[in-house]
Amino acid sequence: MTMKKIPYCKVVCDGNELRYVRDVLESGWLTTAGRTLELERRFAEAVGARHACAVNSCTAALHLAAEALGIRPGSRVFVPTMTFTATAEVLRYLGADPVFLDVEYGTCLLTPETVEAAARCFPDVKAVMIVHFGGQAASMTGTGGLLEVCRRHGIRIIEDAAHAFPSRIDGRMVGALGDVTCFSFYANKTITTGEGGMLTTNDDTIAKRVKLMRLHGIDRDISSCFTADNPSWEYDIAGLGYKYNLSDINAAIGLAQLERAEEFRAGRQRCAEFYLRELAGLECIDLPLLRSAPQDHAWHIFPIVLKPQGPVTRNRCIEMLAERGIGASVHYKPLHRMTYYREAYCLSPDDYPNAERIWQGCLSLPMYSALSDDDLDYICCTLRHCLGA
Repeated sequence: MTMKKIPYCKVVCDGNELRYVRDVLESGWLTTAGRTLELERRFAEAVGARHACAVNSCTAALHLAAEALGIRPGSRVFVPTMTFTATAEVLRYLGADPVFLDVEYGTCLLTPETVEAAARCFPDVKAVMIVHFGGQAASMTGTGGLLEVCRRHGIRIIEDAAHAFPSRIDGRMVGALGDVTCFSFYANKTITTGEGGMLTTNDDTIAKRVKLMRLHGIDRDISSCFTADNPSWEYDIAGLGYKYNLSDINAAIGLAQLERAEEFRAGRQRCAEFYLRELAGLECIDLPLLRSAPQDHAWHIFPIVLKPQGPVTRNRCIEMLAERGIGASVHYKPLHRMTYYREAYCLSPDDYPNAERIWQGCLSLPMYSALSDDDLDYICCTLRHCLGA
């Protein structure tokens, strides 16, 4: 085959992005204002939440969510070990302690059974970070679901939905299930603002606190100091807040992307179904386990796991793919293996057997709507060659 160059991720920005950004540039006001408010309104409608608060990253959203829920020094919060460091690090910002939990093999999700057992061992835990891994929602609803388990134990729920827009569970969009939900608009996500994130909630008190704390604790819309018909310079600091606001330039990109969110998601689903079909016969890998229908999955990533008895290691496979022009990634080196968390909490790999099994062989294939069938066929043929199949 003729060698192709296929990056691991690629942003598609051929809609209204340039026009909307130009409108902001011509407005004379580039930071948080009308475009940000419009993105918040439209995103809240999209996920069915009462409130949406735009911020400059999902990390910022997670930090604000934990602070608004009253996470304080000494608080303990359940966190899956298979996640990006942001999920746990925001707790340390507040002086709280993550309690790491193993995940289900095949989905990398926390299960109701795992959280139920952990809640009995740690009755003082205040909250849980539910990570909707890869774009697939965790088992939140129904009898015995995570919502019911957490309510029974008095555990607040922060949903880390960095991978999960637009995702659904039982016909409901992720974004209005737990106490608060945090999304990422980083450049490799289904929709992007370049850098950015969104926090959604149905709780008026949480929303009020988050909107106060995202910009230094200022008690008013700061843009009105400069743009109102009768501007007033005066404002008050009602809390010791942060610099987490999203600019109108970023929001303009997000509005254009939001218009095509389902188109982008469907394009990713097409890629996923191609992989599932063409790689099904490879006995040396495990494909992702689906707990939800393909159309309810955001397909942020497509992770496979190379079995230990296979012909090549995960690291060598990534090198071989790169030699043939294909980018790949790893999601994730689990947090119990990261030096900071391992040493701070004396963590042992033996306590996380599923995460360890995933970590030893996990590899994420390219996943974005611009991949053609020829690209996907090249990736699958190359992977089969690397694995000796």
